[in-house]
Amino acid sequence: MILKLHKQFNKSYEKLTPKLKQKADFVMQCFRLNPLDPSLQNHPLHGEMSGKRAISVTGDVRIIFEEHDDYILVIMLDIGTHNQVY
Repeated sequence: MILKLHKQFNKSYEKLTPKLKQKADFVMQCFRLNPLDPSLQNHPLHGEMSGKRAISVTGDVRIIFEEHDDYILVIMLDIGTHNQVY
């Protein structure tokens, strides 16, 4: 898997608390090992965000990403609370 971080993702990531950064790092490690792990709650988005997907970092924090070629290329687009990223 090639994992790329969009500049918006990096910008949002830097605003996270140290504890949330640690949790996000752990979730991204799990994602690299198995992007379909049920604990990640990987799901497609609809409406204006159709074609993108999301995984759960915490109950309210999500990572929005695009997946290409069956997870060969993944672009992490944004991270933040439900209200921030949707």
